[in-house]
Amino acid sequence: MRATSGASLGTGGLALRLGKATLALNAFALFAFLYVPILILIVFSFNDTRTVARLTGLSVEWYSKLLHNRDLLTAARNSLLIALSSTVVSTILGTLTALGMDRFRFRLRSAFDAVLYLPIVIPEIVMGISLLLFFNLAFFPVIELASGTKLTLGLSTILISHIAFNIPFVYVVVRARLVGFDRTMEEAARDLGANEWRTFWRVTFPLLLPGILGGALLAFTLSLDDYLVTVFTAGTASPTMPLYIYSLVRRGVTPEINALSTVLLLASMGLVVLSLVAQRRE
Repeated sequence: MRATSGASLGTGGLALRLGKATLALNAFALFAFLYVPILILIVFSFNDTRTVARLTGLSVEWYSKLLHNRDLLTAARNSLLIALSSTVVSTILGTLTALGMDRFRFRLRSAFDAVLYLPIVIPEIVMGISLLLFFNLAFFPVIELASGTKLTLGLSTILISHIAFNIPFVYVVVRARLVGFDRTMEEAARDLGANEWRTFWRVTFPLLLPGILGGALLAFTLSLDDYLVTVFTAGTASPTMPLYIYSLVRRGVTPEINALSTVLLLASMGLVVLSLVAQRRE
C-alpha cells in the first residue's frame, strides 16, 4: 500500500511539474510573440543607415531628424490638441454619466446602460463610417440651415468623434470605481452639516479621483493612437500623428518611421501604466 501510494504521489508530482512547465513555456511564447517585434522595431530605430533589412550600426540620426520635421511637429501638435481637449470633455461627461447611472433609477435605465457600451464593442471602422454619415447627412445640413455656415470635415469633426468614443471608456472606469464606493462617508458628511455640493467636493470627488484619473489617461491614450475613426472624419485637414505615420509607410518603411513609432509606443505605454496605477490607487 505504501509503495502504491508513493508511486501515485510521485506520478502526481511529476504531472504537476509538467503542468507548471507547460504554462510557463506558454506564457513565455505568448510574451515573445507580442513583444519581440516591438523590440526589433526599437532596435532598428537606431540603425545608422536607411535600410531596414539589416542592422549595420547604431545612431540617433533618425531621432534628430524627427525633431526637425515640420510636418511631424504639425501632426504632433494636432494630435496633442485633440487628445487633450477630448480627454477633458469626455472625462467630465463620462464621470457625470457614471454618477447619474449609479445614483438614480429611471425607466429604460438598463437599455441606456447597454447603449453606453456600444462604442466599446462595435468595430471601430463601423463607428468611423457612422460618424462620417452623421456629419455629412445630419450635422452639417442642420448647421447650414440654421446659420448659413457651410462646414467641412476637419479638426473639429475629429475632436467631436474622439469625444464620442472616449465617453464610454471613462464611464466604464468610473462606474467600476463606484461599485466599491462607501456611501456611508457621504452620509457622515451630511450628518455633520455639509450640504450636497460640499459633500461632493470634500468626500465624493477625492474618493472617485483615482478612477477619474484612470479614465482620463485611458481616453488620452486612445485619442492619441486612434487611426480608423480619425481617417474617416479628418477630411483634408492637417493630419494627426497616426495619419502621418501611415502616409510615411505607404512610401516605404524607413528608420525614421521606426523612431517615430518608438516615441509613440513609449508615450502610450507610459500613459497606460499611469492609468493602471491610478485605478489601483486607494
